[in-house]
Amino acid sequence: MKASETAIVMIEFQNEFCKEGGRLYDVVKSELARQNTLANAVKLQREARAKGCLIVMVPFVFDEEYAGFWKPEGIVGNAASSGAFRPGAWGTEIIDELKPAAGDVAVHGKATLCGFNGTNLEMILRGAGIRNCVLSGFLTNVCVESTARTAYDKGYRVIIAKDACAALSQEQQEYPEKCIFPLLGSVMTVSEALANMEAEPSRAKPKAA
Repeated sequence: MKASETAIVMIEFQNEFCKEGGRLYDVVKSELARQNTLANAVKLQREARAKGCLIVMVPFVFDEEYAGFWKPEGIVGNAASSGAFRPGAWGTEIIDELKPAAGDVAVHGKATLCGFNGTNLEMILRGAGIRNCVLSGFLTNVCVESTARTAYDKGYRVIIAKDACAALSQEQQEYPEKCIFPLLGSVMTVSEALANMEAEPSRAKPKAA
């Protein structure tokens, strides 16, 4: 796949999940260690950027108006009641290791599971001529899966960088790897995904959305 047509979509690499003191760190830390998620994500971002891919960071930010109107239950409802991902809070910030660099893009408006819902992700991808979406992040079987389903429906080639993701358990990680993601596209390690990218370091800077 051509790097100029490929976006690395990095979902919720935020302090809440990734750092000691984050409200959700304790529930994923064993899988972060088993998967070596953060080191793999850093490798994916750095090497894909060098090849000329578009790096797209997709943080979750709690939306008081949305929550007040829809009164979400389930995982978004839990975020509402826990105080996680509040605007401007340390926990909501993208981790230092993956802060966007020049030419990278950060999506705005993600307050539900899917990275496309209520955000400017589609505008970013279409504006940059993207055809391939390499997905990574949290949680594998929730927001990553939801975003993968929509990307598939919108006609993108979907690649899951499985070792740059994390779920709450090995079982929850492996089920979508084996049973869901192969229906939507390809499941690869970070190294495999990078090896499948045709380097184009002179890629034009994408349009900001």
